[in-house]
Amino acid sequence: MIDPDTDLVQRAGQGDRAAAQALMARHLPKMLTLARRMMGSQAEAEDAVQDAFLKLWTHAARWQPGKAKFETWLYRVTMNKCYDRLRKRAPASLDEAVEVADPAPRADSVLEKAGLAEEIEAALQALPERQRAAIVLCHHQEMGNIEAAEVLGISVEALESLLARGRRTLRARLGHLKEE
Repeated sequence: MIDPDTDLVQRAGQGDRAAAQALMARHLPKMLTLARRMMGSQAEAEDAVQDAFLKLWTHAARWQPGKAKFETWLYRVTMNKCYDRLRKRAPASLDEAVEVADPAPRADSVLEKAGLAEEIEAALQALPERQRAAIVLCHHQEMGNIEAAEVLGISVEALESLLARGRRTLRARLGHLKEE
């Protein structure tokens, strides 16, 4: 397996800040997208990704090329940081939720699209963690089943089962959109 990051990871493990910055520049956008989809919040996503890159910096010297691609390992670390943060969340009470109106005037079509996007995002956030992770990796991060299964540390069959259950749940929750 040829990993384009091997040299950079080894240099980062030796304390080379430029190599660590190059790894961040290469992988930060993908990790932020993954974390944003998992967390449902940009701020929480940034914190989770920051934790993942901190782990990269502190564990780069122990990296063993050939076991898995670096990017796969980084996806796994980022996913675990998201799981950790999701487990620490206190369940929010709907009574305590604050509604903040957008002060900017918007066209009806923009509102409709925004409402649709919010509804889809809410349905995604309502999925169990592992189903959401499978959907995000395969559909939003555009990973193949083999790579996504490796990131999640499960078999391809288990991933396909998670995808099927997640898709079925999303279809049930969003089926009314098809009719409109």
